[in-house]
Amino acid sequence: MEKKSISRRAHCLVLIYPVQGHINPMLQFSKLLEHQGVRVTLVTTLSYYKNLQSVPPSIAIETISDGFDNGISDAEEFKAYLERFWQVGPETFAQLLEKLGESKEDDDDEHVDCVVYDSCLPWALDVAKRFGIVAASYLTQSMSVNSIYYHLLLGKLKAPLTQHEIFLPSLPKFHLQDMPSFFFDEDHTVLDFGVAQFSNIHKADWILCNTFYELDQEIVDWAVKIWPNLKTIGPNVPSFFLDKRCENDEDYGVTMYKSEEYCMEWLNDKPKGSVVYVSFGSMVKLGEEQMEEIACCLRECSSYFLWVVRASEETKLPKDFEKKTDKGLIVTWCSQLKVLAHEAVGCFVTHCGWNSTLETVCLGVPTVAIPCWSDQNTNAKYIADVWKIGIRASTDEKKVVHAESLEHCIKEIMERNKEMKNNAIRWKTLALRAVSEGGSSYENIIQFTNSLLHS
Repeated sequence: MEKKSISRRAHCLVLIYPVQGHINPMLQFSKLLEHQGVRVTLVTTLSYYKNLQSVPPSIAIETISDGFDNGISDAEEFKAYLERFWQVGPETFAQLLEKLGESKEDDDDEHVDCVVYDSCLPWALDVAKRFGIVAASYLTQSMSVNSIYYHLLLGKLKAPLTQHEIFLPSLPKFHLQDMPSFFFDEDHTVLDFGVAQFSNIHKADWILCNTFYELDQEIVDWAVKIWPNLKTIGPNVPSFFLDKRCENDEDYGVTMYKSEEYCMEWLNDKPKGSVVYVSFGSMVKLGEEQMEEIACCLRECSSYFLWVVRASEETKLPKDFEKKTDKGLIVTWCSQLKVLAHEAVGCFVTHCGWNSTLETVCLGVPTVAIPCWSDQNTNAKYIADVWKIGIRASTDEKKVVHAESLEHCIKEIMERNKEMKNNAIRWKTLALRAVSEGGSSYENIIQFTNSLLHS
């Protein structure tokens, strides 16, 4: 995407729900907007901003309040956090828009032309419309999960689910284990949170989804009949790992965790395709039994392994499990994209968060799926049965994956199944094509930015 020369840059506020898995793709999308000549201001909560380890210097940051400026740990539970955030957030976001609007005469670049808001913050759409500002909803989950929540909003699905097979338009046949975990919670706070994304989305000027058309063709074709302004603009991962069009774009640039980069040196000494990479993202908390089963598998498995265990989870490791051996390495955090891109990595054991799913698709790494909660069950369904780039590990009645089951999955990928490897490479090629000049996501981003530049 060639940067355009214009007399006044359009100014876009990008409002993000304050968790790592949401900020990463939306920040990456912000970089693409900047590359196209749009000025971007990132907006997040003050409590989240205080904990950031790093931020990209090229993008301005403003903050609003979620009502817990000293830290969200002050909220007793998620429901209390949401209620307070939904009360304070719209007020402080409106104050920010007023502040930037008042500065228009002094600096025309400060005037806000568009708000791209995380779809988890639907009140942002109503605030933007009060100010007469173009608003785009950014969907951070897959189109299949978006469709599931939308059908729940319409009353086509009920929680708790009673049927064992679920049929929805343009989606594969789902079983209970394929549905978002929140359907099975006694407290529907989080489920309602997911559904609320679509409560007013029909009022948005644009609906942007972090996927690419070829990956979700059937459900996207169905969705655009309902939302004609829906555009696929992903995968939103750093350019270095796809089209390499943006200079020095090798990481997301915002993180609450510090990477242990020496793991790359460790990988350099390993043969091609010999390492199993294990990571469960920034939020999943595994039980001690599950941690022990994974440790047992990795200890007995013939492959090398690199295992990410966050500092807060280290106490769950078996006491006799060494963090660094010739065969394996445990780190508290790493650059996942760099690891997945390394030729030594032959398999990814993952929780199937949407960002991790897109990253493994982009880098062509076959996957062992161990979904834990939220949308991960649905993503695992697609990994194993639709895109056929991995295996879903079997669990016991307590939903624990045992060492023998995990070892079987790893061996199947590392030693036997060439079809999954070939499929992974095919999807990698299609992802690159989507973001390259003339590709589906490339053209959708051009259309979106042109609408801002010429509005």
